[in-house]
Amino acid sequence: MNKLKYCMFLIISALTLGCTQGPDADIEQLSLSDGPRTTFLFDFDWKYHRGAVDGAEIAEFDDAGWRQLDLPHDWGVEDLPGTESPITEDAIGGIDAGYTLGGTAWYRKTFFVPAKMEGKSVRIQFEGVYMNADIWLNGEHLGNHPYGYTSFWYDIADKLQYGADNLISVEVKNEGENSRWYSGSGIYRHVWLTILDPVHITQWGTYITSKEITDKSAMVTVITTMNNQSDSPQEATLVTTILGPDGVEIAKHSVSQSVDAVSSVEFMAEFEVVSPNLWSIETPDLYTAVSEVFLGESAVDQYETNFGIRSIAFNIEQGFLLNGEPVLLKGGCVHHDNGPLGSATFDRAEERRVELMKASGYNAIRCAHNPPSPAFLDACDRLGVVVIDEAFDHWRDGKNPQDYNLYFDDCWQKDIESMVFRDRNHPSIIMWSIGNEIPGMETPEVVEVAQMLGDYVRELEPTRPVTSAVNGLNPKKDPYFATLDVKGYNYPVGGDHWENSLYEKDHERVPDRIMYCAESYPLESFGSWMSVKKFPYVFGDFVWTGFDYLGEASIGWMGYPQEGSFYPWLHAFCGDIDICGFKRPQSYYRDVLWMENQVSIFVHPPVPSFEMTNPDLRDWSKWNWLDVVADWNWPDHEGEVLKVNVYSSCPEVELFLDGESMGKKSSSMENEFTPTWDIPWQQGELKAVGYTDGQQATVAELETAAEPVEIILTADHSELKADGQDLSYVVVELVDEEGVRNPKSQNLIEFEIEGPGTIAAVGSSNPFGLESFRLPKRQAYQGRCLVIVKAAREPGEIILTASSEGLIPAKMSIVVE
Repeated sequence: MNKLKYCMFLIISALTLGCTQGPDADIEQLSLSDGPRTTFLFDFDWKYHRGAVDGAEIAEFDDAGWRQLDLPHDWGVEDLPGTESPITEDAIGGIDAGYTLGGTAWYRKTFFVPAKMEGKSVRIQFEGVYMNADIWLNGEHLGNHPYGYTSFWYDIADKLQYGADNLISVEVKNEGENSRWYSGSGIYRHVWLTILDPVHITQWGTYITSKEITDKSAMVTVITTMNNQSDSPQEATLVTTILGPDGVEIAKHSVSQSVDAVSSVEFMAEFEVVSPNLWSIETPDLYTAVSEVFLGESAVDQYETNFGIRSIAFNIEQGFLLNGEPVLLKGGCVHHDNGPLGSATFDRAEERRVELMKASGYNAIRCAHNPPSPAFLDACDRLGVVVIDEAFDHWRDGKNPQDYNLYFDDCWQKDIESMVFRDRNHPSIIMWSIGNEIPGMETPEVVEVAQMLGDYVRELEPTRPVTSAVNGLNPKKDPYFATLDVKGYNYPVGGDHWENSLYEKDHERVPDRIMYCAESYPLESFGSWMSVKKFPYVFGDFVWTGFDYLGEASIGWMGYPQEGSFYPWLHAFCGDIDICGFKRPQSYYRDVLWMENQVSIFVHPPVPSFEMTNPDLRDWSKWNWLDVVADWNWPDHEGEVLKVNVYSSCPEVELFLDGESMGKKSSSMENEFTPTWDIPWQQGELKAVGYTDGQQATVAELETAAEPVEIILTADHSELKADGQDLSYVVVELVDEEGVRNPKSQNLIEFEIEGPGTIAAVGSSNPFGLESFRLPKRQAYQGRCLVIVKAAREPGEIILTASSEGLIPAKMSIVVE
């Protein structure tokens, strides 16, 4: 992982060896830097056109009518022309894509390159473009990159025009049916431009490993690949400095060797780190390796890599061990989209998803079913969440007509290299997954591919095991499992029958098999987690999903098969946390499985939450949760008996209605930690009190709300960086005079914004509907919605106002600096 430093540099100290520029640096300033390496964000001031055109790669093409925008950008969640909605019932991707449209679009960016930059090495890197991207520079085709999830880069120095304007053009083709979930469309991750000396450290050119790790010391090895693009041999010196988590130097190593012309050489440095701060879930301490390249006395490159010192191991006796300690993985599968933002990958959006999952008890994430963004992995490193980094959803046999299988044979090797080389220094990553539910796993042909992929990953990076997620579990897939170091089981557990687990049978049959649940049904959370606790050779459970996502719409209500149209469903509706970041009932139940002294109350509504049903629903389709709500507002059902569930990790719970006890009940494995009561509805307050060792430990309440009278705004960040990228997530709630949110309120909320910021997106937890994510208005759902504010590139004060007819409006300030 590269540590990208933001530097203010109208004037640069001669001591600065390399830095990463913020958004307001231009290339003229970059060329005047005393630093030999400069990396800056290339996200700003692009021109964009949705639709296929001819000749847009050449400078003479007239793009005057094109829209100007900044990256990251996903056109899939933008309103369709002439509408106020991003979805249409005739979308070719149908329910898989959440009825959004892909298609073809173009991006162009003009930038001036000073004459004095000639002789430098220049590299452009795309973190992710979905999909089938063709890149041109000044009309010359740099290459095509089909896979929408891996990062790629080009050396462009010999194609630049120095002392003149240059044009980068990108054609993106998200055509046909090519994804089982919402992929998004466009240049949806960052673009970077890096200016280097001809002798430099290569892209993703450091590889850091640790061994002989104890509390007293650890041996750290840094392998650095240096590239000489000049036409003569160079005697280069590499100085590697290790900085501790506090930024203080703790070790330094210097080594010199010759690098032939137009070639690369590996340098190795070894260090003993005394009393290391071990990276862990509880204490995710990060070190930094600073790699400096010298030719004689001249510094020609500097590159920084964050890393963690930690050990991982897997065995059948203790499962997964982190730094020698067994850890049960409380995992969730996560797709790549950011809800109302679509797939646009802002760093803060990625960080927030990890924060919310960690706060909900998760310590592990499976990236489904593709490599994530660097920002997502950076957040996992910083926050202490372990990761399964996954390559593919399919190989030679696709799951849709225009899938990646069309490109697999030509591209798999470079895409594996991109994932492994880019991500190998992240301490959060504990396994490489080569695929998910690959078609034909029983066949020798597919087993051969699994062996090929696994062997190549091990060749590139041997410190982590190779895994894959396997469905349709049966002995015919033993040869496929044999190609894997650790075995991922999809949906192995029946929630009511966990003692008869397939795990136990397979352990008796193949006793050296190390297993984990790579996907589990939300509705079988109890059984899945009890299996993890019971069997030492099963070390974790990854629910499908930890965070909800767009596309594969309605599986959490309609389930499978999805033979008809369930338009206008948009969300999958199966995640523990919904697309706005609000915890759903199943997440509160998972709190009870994973944490002590947890109590929450949910009510079975007297009418279904949604009328639409799936007449073809199969018994095995259990991505749903019980239809329960945190809502005690049923005035049309006075006196009607409602079932109340209390999720409790306290062994005893007492339920009160308006202060009157409805009785105490036990909460244990026998009732799956869910005591229930039948309560006639009346206006008032439900309160559940959890007792541990006879003493009150925690309380949960549900209150009947009156009609809403005002809007309340709550921002997760009230101060933002003036970088054109930073985000504040503002929760909008409709409350009564006592400040109680009314979950029945569905008022239309309208937003206004002033100052150095924009509304990046709006959204709600409503899983279906035609509303826009981009217009400054949103209908509340369950008495709330979300507005995402994006900072501009200049400091100042943002004023956000929310109003609705008949309600007291709300106004808040967000500082940009």
